[in-house]
Amino acid sequence: MIKNYLKIAFRNLWRNKGFSALNIFGLSIGITCACLILLWVEDEINFDSVFPKQDLVYYVPTNQTFEGEVYTYNVTPGPLAKDLKEEVPGIAKSAATFGEEMLLTNGETGINRFGRYVQPDFLEIFSLNFLEGEMKTALSRPDGIVLTQKTAIALFGTDKNVLNKVLQLNNEFSFTVTGIIQDLPSTITYRFDWLIPFQRFQLGQENMAWAQQYGGNFADTFVELTPNTDFKTVDSKVRKMIASKIEYATEVPNEAFLHSIKNWHLRSEFKEGKIVGGKITLVRSLAFIALIILLIACINFMNLSTARSGKRANEVGVRKVLGSSKKRLVGQFMTEAIIMAGISAFLSIIFLIVLLPSFNTLVEKQIQLRLFEPIHILSLLSITLICAILAGWYPALYLSSFRPAHVLKGVDRGQGSATIIRKGLVVAQFAVSIVFIICSTIIYQQIQHVRARDVGYDKGNLLNVPVTGNMIDKFLPIKQDMIATGTVKDVALTNTNMLSSGNNGPGLTWQGGQDTEDVLVRFRYVSPNYFDTVGLNLLEGHGFNNDNAVDSTNVIITRSFAKMMGDGSVLGKTITRGNTEYNVIGIVNDYLYGDIYGNGKTGPVMFFNYSNFANTMYVNIKPKSSRRDALAAIKNVLKKYNPAFPFEYRFENDLFNSRFRNEELVGDLAKIFAILAIIISCLGLFGLAAYTAEQRKKEIGVRKVLGSSVSGIVRLLSKDFMRLVLIALFIAIPLAWWFMSEWLESYAYKVTIDLWVFAIAGVVAISIALFTVSFQAIKAAMANPVKSLRTE
Repeated sequence: MIKNYLKIAFRNLWRNKGFSALNIFGLSIGITCACLILLWVEDEINFDSVFPKQDLVYYVPTNQTFEGEVYTYNVTPGPLAKDLKEEVPGIAKSAATFGEEMLLTNGETGINRFGRYVQPDFLEIFSLNFLEGEMKTALSRPDGIVLTQKTAIALFGTDKNVLNKVLQLNNEFSFTVTGIIQDLPSTITYRFDWLIPFQRFQLGQENMAWAQQYGGNFADTFVELTPNTDFKTVDSKVRKMIASKIEYATEVPNEAFLHSIKNWHLRSEFKEGKIVGGKITLVRSLAFIALIILLIACINFMNLSTARSGKRANEVGVRKVLGSSKKRLVGQFMTEAIIMAGISAFLSIIFLIVLLPSFNTLVEKQIQLRLFEPIHILSLLSITLICAILAGWYPALYLSSFRPAHVLKGVDRGQGSATIIRKGLVVAQFAVSIVFIICSTIIYQQIQHVRARDVGYDKGNLLNVPVTGNMIDKFLPIKQDMIATGTVKDVALTNTNMLSSGNNGPGLTWQGGQDTEDVLVRFRYVSPNYFDTVGLNLLEGHGFNNDNAVDSTNVIITRSFAKMMGDGSVLGKTITRGNTEYNVIGIVNDYLYGDIYGNGKTGPVMFFNYSNFANTMYVNIKPKSSRRDALAAIKNVLKKYNPAFPFEYRFENDLFNSRFRNEELVGDLAKIFAILAIIISCLGLFGLAAYTAEQRKKEIGVRKVLGSSVSGIVRLLSKDFMRLVLIALFIAIPLAWWFMSEWLESYAYKVTIDLWVFAIAGVVAISIALFTVSFQAIKAAMANPVKSLRTE
């Protein structure tokens, strides 16, 4: 019986090659899209899964309250990790860490790599796999360093027998290799290429007493709970720890809490101290889109199969007369659906192999197909079977329900409920396609809206260069030589990138303000020419003196800070921080930092004339200078004064654009899926138009004989399909408006939804549908009526 099913199925596929190709191609596009998205989803949900203690490991963020609002920060005081382990029952291990990029040198080989100062428990918390050295002793000596395999290979050419070899950090500090660990995958949240003892924190800094106090928040803290510990009990004790160690000036003290390793990547957005989401929203959205694309492809299959029912009716009638049961007919048609889905799955594998590199470039990942992994084989088989069942069940039931007496007498079987359902499916396909078109357009508008936002400073020609080596000590000659090249307008140092919230703190008081201790103020330590370099406008007063000793108690503040100090000029007023009173000597305009989608009401910023903390050098390139020439000149100057360190840079504009990478990814994928949804829908429409033209060829022949024009026949054949597209348009517009309104609600700075977006989506959908249908309609209208009427 199965042999007969297969034989008949292949015969039918071959006999109707055109329809079969449309069905298989449409379904393969759907399966390919679904597989690509599922591979991406798998990569996202597997973040940090390489670490075995999934139920025991937690990160410790802090909730900090300012002006009644709770903010969550990924920093803790330095001594918190030690106190948690010693004083909170249920915490077995803890480690404070701090990450930064440093130059690692072995002889002539130097590489910049990101690493961490860590306490010894860090190695056990994450169960790092030591290939050389011992976990227990690797960080026991202050000059010990643990390297990943790839870092060891980059430095020494091998990851074997490198224990006890000596390397230099920042070309100044000698460390001995005490361990080589297995490389970790890219899907981990807290990355590192090297580890050194936490006691060496801030190499070269003499007075690090502040790092042992509760006043400063700077460390990443990790803890491991003992098995079978009650999480709520431990978490409640962790939340009380900081308040028990320090007396805060604010009404609500800082509160540390436990954040599970399972949530680090996907659920890391907090509001009022509670998890409100994160990347999980994007994962769910794309998984839903994958399902929709697959559904559109299945609808295509159902439509084309039922449309061809007229050709299969006589076959069904004859087989029923000869004794075939409905069950056997359903089995026959489901076999055909499974075979077509199987061929589509095979074709989609070829598509996946070809398209995966481009998809990786789009999503900035290194996803591998890993086709022979059981989970992937099982997933592909499941998708194929679900597609076959989804796409095949209705045609199978519909075709097998024909009554032999009716079909053999030629009673019309093509109308009725099947036609209504078919039209409904076409409407559904185009409604989804139109929703995709509208959504991708609005997402694009939102990204462009934010990209064109006035940020308050000149980011167009601003070069961001990380401070390394002796760039601070040699700043003046570096600046003079860069300006002397003729390509650079100005150069400055700062401790905070323009977009970062950076250093901050409460507890300040100032003239003209009341109850100000609760206000969070941002601190910037800059060189005197900082404002000219980055393009912040001095609104009142004057800038800093070139001799920073002159400005030891002078500060410049932003306009929003000045407004908090009362009406009138604030020049000469004082701000008290700790035991020091600072005089306001200048006011600059507010600028955008932190949340680029925020409402623009940035918090107060206070600038100090002190650049010894600098970690960034800003270089403003002259607008008329060639960027290539300017970069070459800057590189030569830095090579002269900082020869041991490679020249690394990023344009501030690129850093700004990288902030909405998730939105760009959604926009790009929505655009691609809109195109694919349209292609799949048009494949179905093309098949249905061909079927309709074939069904009505005798009617067309009669109309032509009676004098109907080609345009009249094209209009006749097209209007039914256009009516369906119009219905789809009316359904899609309110749906798309609702989706996009909900999506835009999460942004304070957002674009308004314009009516022209819906109009353009409608014109695009109708034009594409008309073009698709017209091809078959014109072909039918141009046919010789003699041939179509010959059989009458």
